[in-house]
Amino acid sequence: MVLRLLLACLCSATCGLAVQGAEAPLARYDRVEIAPAKTSIFIGNVTLTLTPFARKPGLYHSDYHAKVFPYFFYSESGWIAIEVPDEALQQLARGETIQFKGRGMSDDGDERHIEGRAVPTDANSGKIKVRVFVSKRIQLIFNTTYRIGP
Repeated sequence: MVLRLLLACLCSATCGLAVQGAEAPLARYDRVEIAPAKTSIFIGNVTLTLTPFARKPGLYHSDYHAKVFPYFFYSESGWIAIEVPDEALQQLARGETIQFKGRGMSDDGDERHIEGRAVPTDANSGKIKVRVFVSKRIQLIFNTTYRIGP
């Protein structure tokens, strides 16, 4: 009887550690910072600045500001949400490249389709390529870096 109780306690403690161990690697992905990025357009450029991405299950959310030079009247702000399921985060943790997609919405209500990929260079950072589809024929491509954590 005492042996069964001891085994039950040991098993529950071990199972609890296994569950915590499985969640712990993903918890460090709760916040991701993306470095400002710049891309060229016809006779000008666009600089994209993002607030740190906050993770909710399967989704990252951030606010953005796109500054267009010299066409300042095309500058805009809004939000971006990208889909990154737990399986993709586990791939990233193993050092594998991941693909993602999402959407953005400008403060004026213009919707943007977003696609990209993240390529880890080490456990906490890597390179990221983001395509923002401004229209069916126009897309902006930003190449920059990301950093995981606080």
